[in-house]
Amino acid sequence: MKLKYFEDTDTLYIEFRSDDIAESRDLDENTVIDLDAQGNVCAITFEHASKRTDVHHLTLEGIAA
Repeated sequence: MKLKYFEDTDTLYIEFRSDDIAESRDLDENTVIDLDAQGNVCAITFEHASKRTDVHHLTLEGIAA
């Protein structure tokens, strides 16, 4: 899993899996979800992230070894 924040565009990208993306769906005008061929969620993108999320505060819990 990867989290990337692009300050220049205020975009937060969360990648859950690195599989090939077969489809991207707009959840709303500022949120896109990426799916693989089986319909599994691969990633989600948040535009205007600093206004819509707490992007500057990250807490990790339950990290797998």
